[in-house]
Amino acid sequence: MSGNVYDELKARGFIAQVSDEAAVRKMLGPKAATFYVGFDSTAPSLHAGSLVPIMAMVHLRRAGHRAIALVGSGTTMVGDPSGKSELRQMLDAATIRSYGKSIRAQLDRYLGFDGVGALAEDNADWLLPLNYIEFLRDIGRHFSVNRMLAAEAYKLRLEKGLSFIEFNYQLLQAYDFLILFQRYGCTLQMGGDDQWGNILAGVDLIRRVEGSAAEALTFPLLATSSGEKMGKTARGSVWLDAELFSPYEFFQYWVNCDDRDVGRFLRLYTFLPLAEIRRWEALAGSELNEAKRLLAFEATKLAHGEKAAGEARAAAAAAFGGSGMKDILALPTAVVPRARLETGISPAELFTEVGLTPSRGEAKRLIKQGGLYVNEERIDSLERLLTIRDVGRDGMLLKAGKKKIHRIVPG
Repeated sequence: MSGNVYDELKARGFIAQVSDEAAVRKMLGPKAATFYVGFDSTAPSLHAGSLVPIMAMVHLRRAGHRAIALVGSGTTMVGDPSGKSELRQMLDAATIRSYGKSIRAQLDRYLGFDGVGALAEDNADWLLPLNYIEFLRDIGRHFSVNRMLAAEAYKLRLEKGLSFIEFNYQLLQAYDFLILFQRYGCTLQMGGDDQWGNILAGVDLIRRVEGSAAEALTFPLLATSSGEKMGKTARGSVWLDAELFSPYEFFQYWVNCDDRDVGRFLRLYTFLPLAEIRRWEALAGSELNEAKRLLAFEATKLAHGEKAAGEARAAAAAAFGGSGMKDILALPTAVVPRARLETGISPAELFTEVGLTPSRGEAKRLIKQGGLYVNEERIDSLERLLTIRDVGRDGMLLKAGKKKIHRIVPG
């Protein structure tokens, strides 16, 4: 789509709320604007649920606007109550810094930090040295406790208990916006829809302190059509870190999406033209699987690079279509001590251990239903053991149903 990038974001489904649509659309016109999105350092990796803000940032960067990715090592020390039912576990400073470094590297893959069109900042640089009394006098006086308590993020927590340290979070996030406005002329903050109140607090703080206008834009909090939280599986989060969630597993996550989500996901998680996406989502039945493979390849390419995406695609074709054993080597692989394999391991134990089934009970149920396989052979008995004799030249191939697969090699 040509024209204003705001219209592109809207057409692709990125926009939930906006402070002033006309003002934001004008801001994102031909003249470059500076915007930011914050990512707290609460885990060693971002996950697929973080991709909506990341992809929106890339759209704006491609349109000539300046992106600031703010790693929240400072705000992570406090903890954001938004969308949380209880106090988040407090991490130590060294762990937070380590997580922030990893997250910055992941964002760099998408945004390409060059110090000109895309910048990386860490709010620990200005939050940790703050003088508390001065901060309360200079910043805290602009905040109404009544208004803060009326915010959805705080109302939801008041019944279960809201700690004083969490109550400070909105002030700190608003202060981030003010600092980035003062240093870089940043006039737009974007984030998940649960951040609406916090972002508006920053807009108001800039108006009160600087007498200037700033704007807010939020993204929808996505769930799949089946009702699952975006970026989650039975095994846990769909991490962007290849060590935590392999490129093959990442590829398979998108291939296995609900048919109803294909068009929506192609709009949000790829840069394919909208006209082309409309052609893909018009397909039905088995033809729609080709659209899913395209989605999986494009999303994996962005997260892990084209080479890894190609290897994941080839491995999936080999595993499910028999296109060549050399590609099996790209499958997610677990090393099992040879001594255990020589003794023999129950399928329920091994399938659960590598994450193909959520529990041994579920594995046993699937065996009774004929849903577990070793080397393409159905496991038809609960007494069957998996041993070193099941390991071929390229390892042992475990498969749960038609979509979940894992490779075992002796160590």
